[in-house]
Amino acid sequence: MFSKNEAQQLKQEFWTAFGKSFPRKWLLYDTKIKDFSFKFYADNKKAEVSLDIEMKDELFREAYYDKIWSLEAMLKDEIGDFNKDSTYLLENGKIIARIWVSKENVSIYNKETWRDIFEFFVSKMEGFERFFYDYEDFIKDV
Repeated sequence: MFSKNEAQQLKQEFWTAFGKSFPRKWLLYDTKIKDFSFKFYADNKKAEVSLDIEMKDELFREAYYDKIWSLEAMLKDEIGDFNKDSTYLLENGKIIARIWVSKENVSIYNKETWRDIFEFFVSKMEGFERFFYDYEDFIKDV
């Protein structure tokens, strides 16, 4: 395995390589909806692209989640099969609503899988973005 320093260095190299390979501005936090964002994630076993709905107010969190869920078929057209959880528990104990796609058997610590992760990130995030822009007005109307 890697030392903590080596692991940190590889993570930095990974994200730098991704940014250089696909230099564009992603939507991510710029949704104009507070606590409603798209995220990239990778670790030693998988890569994920997610929509995180993190409002503290459970009613707002559920309302946005229900809006997205009402558009399930359209989202599936853009990103394929996905996972969803209206009460996803983060490691820090915070409950959020999350909709995500995963790619298994890839690792941020294995440079041979980086290209697969990058291509997965791009295709899935572009799908999430198309979906959001197509239904933005509907989603924001909570």
